[in-house]
Amino acid sequence: MPAVNIEFTEEELAGVREAAAAEGKSVKAYVHDVSVLEQKRRFFVEGVAKFFNEHKVEFDAAFPDEVPPWDRGQGDEAA
Repeated sequence: MPAVNIEFTEEELAGVREAAAAEGKSVKAYVHDVSVLEQKRRFFVEGVAKFFNEHKVEFDAAFPDEVPPWDRGQGDEAA
């Protein structure tokens, strides 16, 4: 299985050890899980942004009072 070496400052490593212990995990398991979770979070956010951008006109039509002032063409004074 592929592996990586990660360098931390003493302070960073102390924080990672503390966080791992708080979750009842080894440092290795904790760093693995956090890394995978971040990758999944990024994928999710990118998907939501893409969906929103593809359906922005529909959202704006369905919720006209929620359209930000900068998208209404009225400038900051509309806020």
